[in-house]
Amino acid sequence: MRLLARISTAALAAFAVAGGAQAETTVRAVGFIPKNHPVMAQANAWVAYVNDKLKGKFRVNYVGGPEVIGRYEQLNAIRSGVIDIVFAAEADFQDQLPEVQALTLSKLSPSEERKSGFYDIMVKTHERVNVRYIGRVQYGDFYLWFKKKPEKLADLQGLKMRTGSLYDKMMRDLGMVPVTVNQPETYTALEQGTVDGLGWPVFGVRSIGWTFYGASNVAALMNLDKWKSLPADVQQGIVDATAEFEPKMIAYFKGEQDKEWKELDKLVGRVKFSDAENKKYLDTAYGVEWDAIAKRVTPELLAQLKKSTGN
Repeated sequence: MRLLARISTAALAAFAVAGGAQAETTVRAVGFIPKNHPVMAQANAWVAYVNDKLKGKFRVNYVGGPEVIGRYEQLNAIRSGVIDIVFAAEADFQDQLPEVQALTLSKLSPSEERKSGFYDIMVKTHERVNVRYIGRVQYGDFYLWFKKKPEKLADLQGLKMRTGSLYDKMMRDLGMVPVTVNQPETYTALEQGTVDGLGWPVFGVRSIGWTFYGASNVAALMNLDKWKSLPADVQQGIVDATAEFEPKMIAYFKGEQDKEWKELDKLVGRVKFSDAENKKYLDTAYGVEWDAIAKRVTPELLAQLKKSTGN
């Protein structure tokens, strides 16, 4: 009788553990450029923040960048569930999801986007490719960097410029020739004359040896099937943690950008066009992207995108 009682007690205890405790879910993440690149500093910070907030329930294992899965293969990898999370440059997905280009054109903060309805539009948009949009993990102005200083817009004609999906249309409209080069190969391309310059934010330019949009398009995305498999409290925990994280992320990058310019000003010269040419430059950068989106979405959705991004 005593042995039976002990067995019954043990069985009840095991049932209580199995029924009451939630096993930790671990997911694998990759980024569109190397994990240790300055642009990915806050992707690493987001991982640490979410892992701490959801300790014991959910954990992100950030395994690397394009050396794990090639940058332009990552959408298919996350759509099919080969990888669970991608820190993606959303411009890479614009062929399938034209709406994502509005991420770069937004004039609102991530917190404001959550209130304006833009965040919800991005969530719904990404579901078309079996992906859950989670939130932004990078901030910073974008610039064009040249080996030789241009004095006017006409000097950009014919220059071969390193691109990575984001800048193509603007470069072509201003007479430049976009050349797709993976980020780790950019310095070699500059040295060998394959390109005359590049489009890139501030971070990483000085460290590898080499403004227009004010918002980054780097976001955390999760495979939608994996997202749906998570308990509701974990899903909400990820959303809440990301919403808390985004202002910290912006503050970090603003501070780092100011520090980086202090060093860059010793090495590079800034170009200031005339007021008329500067307006044309900025109008082109934004105009070509909105025009491209307008050709592929309904007028109603275009209006929603513009309104919800402060345009």
